Formats: sequence, structure tokens, C-alpha cells
Amino acid sequence: MSDVSMTVNGRQVSASVEDRTLLVHFLREHLGLTGTHVGCDTSQCGACVVHVDGMAVKSCSMLAVQASGSEVITIEGLAGMGDLHPVQAAFREHHGLQCGFCTPGMIMTAVDMIRRHPQGLDEATVRAELEGNICRCTGYHNIVKAILAASRTMAKAPKGRAKKAA
Repeated sequence: MSDVSMTVNGRQVSASVEDRTLLVHFLREHLGLTGTHVGCDTSQCGACVVHVDGMAVKSCSMLAVQASGSEVITIEGLAGMGDLHPVQAAFREHHGLQCGFCTPGMIMTAVDMIRRHPQGLDEATVRAELEGNICRCTGYHNIVKAILAASRTMAKAPKGRAKKAA
């Protein structure tokens, strides 16, 4: 057993977990944050993407003990004060989902992608960067549209709001 302590969605959490506990299972089973999905356990699908210290990470490929001391943001912690994050709003507006299983990972990946490309995105870049996220329902067309729209919205946002949104 290992003691882990981290900040998850702005809240300090601690627990004793088996050494082999994956971050995704810690989030879901110990903290009840079930928005982070388990799709494959082999880091193929991207349904489990969260942000660890500001970087997108597939939480099925990271041990909880490796995240100890880190700041973790899950899909539940992305929006603030009841408002949707600009990427969440764009997914809703552009119907970037169908069954919704991949949506949390897609959104978390998109937020990271937009952060890393503040000058803007094009369709080819979005499609290339989504390679690690699988959606079995859509042809990715509306997902790409949503990410491009969110990128434009976030680029126009006042600097303080854009930084908070990312």
C-alpha cells in the first residue's frame, strides 16, 4: 500500500491505495469522479484523459502514486461556477458527441491541444492530434468542428478569461 496525496479539481485529497492502482481507478473508485472513463486499459482510446500538472495524460497509463503531489483536473473540474468551459460549449453547439462515452477524453485532449496551439488550429492539426482518441460513433467531423470553434472562441477571449478557461 502507498499513501497518495494530490489536488484534484482544486481539492486536496489523500488516500492509501495499492501500489498498482491506476490513476483512472483512483479517480473513479476512491473519489467518485466517474466522468473519466475506462475504455481500454491499454492507452489506445483516450477516454481516460485528464490533466496532470497542466498536461493531458491518459490516466489508464499512470499509477496513482505517480500523480502524488500533482494537480489533477478531470472533466468534472473543467468548468467553473456553473458555466460550461468553451470546449464543452462548442461540443454541445456543434454536436461533437453521440453516445458521449469518448466525450470527456476528447474534451480534455482538445483543451490541451488549444493550450499548446494558441495561434490557432487547422483541421489537419486537430485530426492528427486526435489520433490517440477513438470515437466509435462519429466520423469525427463534428468533433473537429467543435474543437476549431472552441479554439477561435478562446483566442478571442480576454487574456485573463482565456487563461482561466484553459
